[in-house]
Parts: sequence; C-alpha cells; structure tokens
Amino acid sequence: MIRYRKLGYVELNVTDLAKARDFYTGMAGLEYAGNGPEGELRLRCTDEPYSVVLHKATEPGFKRVGWMLEDERQFANIHRRLGEQSVAYEDLTPQECRRRLIGRACRMVEPNTGATIEFYLPPPDAPTRPFAPTLAKIQRLGHVVFGTPHYQEAIRFVRDVLNFRESDSIENSIAFFRAFPNPYHHGLGIGRGPRNQFHHLNFMVTEIDDIGRAFNRFRNAGVPMVYGPGRHIASGSMFLYFLDPDGLTLEYSFGMEEFPELHARAPRTLPAVPASFDSWGAIRDPRAWAKGDIERYRLA
Repeated sequence: MIRYRKLGYVELNVTDLAKARDFYTGMAGLEYAGNGPEGELRLRCTDEPYSVVLHKATEPGFKRVGWMLEDERQFANIHRRLGEQSVAYEDLTPQECRRRLIGRACRMVEPNTGATIEFYLPPPDAPTRPFAPTLAKIQRLGHVVFGTPHYQEAIRFVRDVLNFRESDSIENSIAFFRAFPNPYHHGLGIGRGPRNQFHHLNFMVTEIDDIGRAFNRFRNAGVPMVYGPGRHIASGSMFLYFLDPDGLTLEYSFGMEEFPELHARAPRTLPAVPASFDSWGAIRDPRAWAKGDIERYRLA
C-alpha cells in the first residue's frame, strides 16, 4: 500500500517567463526561489525549496507533478504496483535529483491522462527556510486537477493502483482524491473532459479574508476571475478561480474537510447539478479551465 505525505510540487509550461514571474509573485503571492539549471523559475508557497516551477514553452500547460512519499519503503510499493499493471517507470538519476534539489525519485506517465507523475523524498539534509506570506497567507499547495475523456479508467488507476483514496465525486463529472494518509479532502482531482488537459492548480489560504482581498486585488489589476467567490459542497471549501497571463486556471481556497486515517466516512456521489459545484450560485466563465495541454513525456 503506497503512503504519501503531500502534494509536493507542480511544474507548468508558460510562454513568457518574465511576465509569469511578475504575476505569480506580484499578484498570486508566491515567493521567487531562484532559477533552475535550465532557466526554469522556482517559486515557493511552503518551506520547501520550491512548490511551483515554470518552464518556458511555446504552448502553456502542465509539465509534471511531484508527490512526496511517507518514507523510503514506498518506492518498493510503487515499483511493485506499477509492475503488476505493466506500467513503465524510471528512477531519476542521482545527478538529476541533485540538480532539482530532491532526494530519491521515480517517474511514470499516468496511462489515461498522459500526466507525468513523480514520486520523491526530500534530501535527508535539505535546509528549510520559512515561507513568508506577502499578498496572501498561502498555507500550502492544495491540489491539482486533470480533465480526460478516459474518466472512469483514470479513476480506477489512481484509486486502485496508486492508492489515492476517493473522498467524493459529482456524478459523471469529477472525482476528488486524497493522498492517503494525508487528511485533506483532495490533493488530486480527475474530471471528465473532451481531451486530456490541465484543469487547474489550487493554493490553500489561511483566512477567508485572503479570498476577499484577492477578489479586489484581481479586479483592480484586471486579472480575469472566472468562477466565484463560491463554496464547494464536496470539500466545504470557499473558492475563487482566476487566470494567469497564459489563461491557465488557478484557484485560491479556504477551508477543507479533513479525514482520519482510520474509520473515514465513505465517499459520496453528489448529483450533477450546479448547486453541487457551488452552493453560492456563482456562474462559471467559459474561460475557466479551457487552456492547458498536458506535455507528454517519453520514458527513457
């Protein structure tokens, strides 16, 4: 059984690094944490070396995600589960891990969404530096969501192979998974869509005031807000969705149901009606989660 600590990092493709840096630091409230070896931008919203990495590309979208494991023993569990399903994977070289400031890691391509997933541990001697919130009191990297026409197949894979635990779903629309035994309602979402695509990336904030201040900050700066403010029924989170300069969808959310490791409640299936997505009655802008291809990685 694979056990996780948390969603560690998400790496995105953007078309203009300078513009993206200005937005993610000066509007979304992340901290610039330096450039990587290939010029990629590292940004933080936790005490880790980075939480979000932005890569220069011709098309905006998703590059890869990293899930921090509970301990070293989880690699054997991952290798065994992927081997049982004949799913290819590769171990990252020590050189790549050092360049990217992570410890041991392995990588796979999820066979239904096409998303590149990495499983990793931080280096044992990794220095920590507290994240100092500025524009918003970001608490953690919250979740990442993908859309796919292979909806049921993707659900079965992340649940039955990777041991993400389903918390809730909205009928035939989206399913929410927590990175067991992480308690938060979801760190991963799988939505039904016409193609494989990046849906959105979430940042959890510590105060409802962060949502209100962001609403006015974005409105005054002309940042497109595409859904909310509102409240999700499934997780109990209050939310606000907005677009980065490339039109990629980001989300602030406040509050989320937490699950015990043992004797957790059973997942619910909510009806596919507007109130199941938002009990406050917000109208979604069609630009929400419309942009964002998933970069396909070819395993070595």
